[in-house]
Amino acid sequence: MKHVSDLLSLSMYLLVYGVFGAGADEESVSVMEGDSVTLKYLLKKTKEEEIIWYFNNSRIAEITGDVSKICTDVQCDERFRDRLKLDHQTGSLTITNIRNTDSGLYDVWISSRNSGGGGSYSVVVHGYGGPNLQKLKMNK
Repeated sequence: MKHVSDLLSLSMYLLVYGVFGAGADEESVSVMEGDSVTLKYLLKKTKEEEIIWYFNNSRIAEITGDVSKICTDVQCDERFRDRLKLDHQTGSLTITNIRNTDSGLYDVWISSRNSGGGGSYSVVVHGYGGPNLQKLKMNK
């Protein structure tokens, strides 16, 4: 029985890290603070597919059929309040008015009756011009 449990644990490890781990499927995205970024995965979504987006391993958005959910927990809602948009046609996730704290790993998992797959985006948010530019803006 222990052997079956170990095999199941190994299978889950390979599934999670094979799909969501850093590797060839991870795309790096660089964006300026205050801008918007769209993370794309599909060309066209079908009704049978379920799409789930994660930020640093926490679920932030989901489409199942025609129903979408964004930030179903308090912590996510506080971080991304009114700044996430989910495209029902493509499954793409748009983050508006992006902040430095939004830097991190975004994963997408797509599953349908016949298959599943995913991808990852490493998002880096850069501030505007560093401390000198920030100081100039405050003095005006």
